[in-house]
Amino acid sequence: MSRPLEGIVVADFSRVLAGPLATATLADLGAKVIKVERSGMGDDTRNWGPPWTGNSSSYFECANRSKQSIELDLSDPSDLALARELARRADVVVENFKAGALDRRGLGYGEVSASNPGVVYCSITGFGSAGGAGLPGYDFLVQAVGGLMSITGPPGEPTKAGVALVDVLTSKDAVVAILAALHARQRDGLGQRIEVNLLSSLLGSLANQASAFLATGTAPGGMGNRHPSIAPYETLAAKDGQLALCCGNDRQFRNLARVLGRPGLATDPRFTTNGDRVRHRHALVAALEDALAAGTVEAWTQRLTAVGVPAGKVGDIADAFGLAASLGLEPIVEVGGDASPQVRSPLTFSRTPIDAYTPPPRLGQHNDQIRHWLTKENHR
Repeated sequence: MSRPLEGIVVADFSRVLAGPLATATLADLGAKVIKVERSGMGDDTRNWGPPWTGNSSSYFECANRSKQSIELDLSDPSDLALARELARRADVVVENFKAGALDRRGLGYGEVSASNPGVVYCSITGFGSAGGAGLPGYDFLVQAVGGLMSITGPPGEPTKAGVALVDVLTSKDAVVAILAALHARQRDGLGQRIEVNLLSSLLGSLANQASAFLATGTAPGGMGNRHPSIAPYETLAAKDGQLALCCGNDRQFRNLARVLGRPGLATDPRFTTNGDRVRHRHALVAALEDALAAGTVEAWTQRLTAVGVPAGKVGDIADAFGLAASLGLEPIVEVGGDASPQVRSPLTFSRTPIDAYTPPPRLGQHNDQIRHWLTKENHR
């Protein structure tokens, strides 16, 4: 059974994380992704270790499975000609070069679309192609200047997210845009240029925090694990550790108070409604932690979950994989070769499932195969 993007060819001129993650998703969906890498060096992340794998690094492997790799030196005329031919044959081109770098090599959107009018050409930048064109687009930098660090961590201690979250979010925006452009192409046969940038993707992902600023003119700050608009919605101390507790409505809070043996909390004027609880959060947390101290995280999790109150242990990544496995989500997939296990795609389809993964390629693994395809076969 074919996968959703079977027959789509993607020319991947991207490096590091946002672009490669986007094209890895397209590969999961069945597209043929040809990763263009610098001769002798490859993607920067091949050298970002430890941890190391039998292929390169675990960092590289997280974003490059199910692709083919060809080494090309874009300063060499014959290799550049192959790169242009690849772009001419591709349904999708993804790149994250500095602004103007590919245009100077005849690989910009104007040149590619002239010979390939159906191409969907996706450029990924740090800060857009106008005033921010010359700025370096690194996730950590964008987390800092884009405000994410200011609302992450305890008050007064700006903290980055524990993963390159802006790159991940931008990759997902890129995939959404590419799929939409491919759908639009079905109507008139024409492709188009897509631009996504890290800063805009971050701002678009700030959701309620961005909305709060736009509504009030006041920039929110860090609150640790607390939610600015809901209480209790945070981590609280139990007898043996931290419990994540989420009460999104008054009914859940009443159930929480009953299970804790403190039903009077639900009728206390300070805590009756969510707005009341947010205003009196300090007193609320003290009362809740006093009750939670009588039991373990596991015991409270079971009792609260049974009455519809979202609660759970603050676990590590190993705990997360264990939980997903226990719920039948099958979170790990083997991709073969000497590659490490991978996280299974979170996308599931009833009719066109993602049922095939191949290992991230060795540098230049498919050189001969792709060169033959680009030079010996007629296409378009």
